[in-house]
Amino acid sequence: MKSSLTIGELAARFGLATHVLRHWESVGLLEPSRHSGGHRRYGSADVERVTFILKAKEVGLSLDDTRVFLHAPAGADRKAVLREQQARLEHRVRTAQDALALLAHVLRCEHEDVIQCPNFRALLRTSDRSPLG
Repeated sequence: MKSSLTIGELAARFGLATHVLRHWESVGLLEPSRHSGGHRRYGSADVERVTFILKAKEVGLSLDDTRVFLHAPAGADRKAVLREQQARLEHRVRTAQDALALLAHVLRCEHEDVIQCPNFRALLRTSDRSPLG
């Protein structure tokens, strides 16, 4: 890698628009150095930071959570951000599993009107989001 990249080169490397990198800078995720004329220059640490930001997005962290993680002291503060995200992901997984179970039942149900099926109605009641509780 070159010793430093322009914003266009860094954006192209990751398939991003340059405005994304500018936004990440404005919210405190990136801190590029500035060279002649105030042009941004990105080094290997910035490449690693962009890689981390993209991975954080893949696991569902918001930009705010990512900023907190990056600026928090190592240890408990960072783990708290990750524990919160883990809980959100676990909830999404449970919700998706409930939805799959409901769909599977509907597809194999022999009732003419699935809404009248007691097993279907029970599945609705056990759903986390069901107002039938």
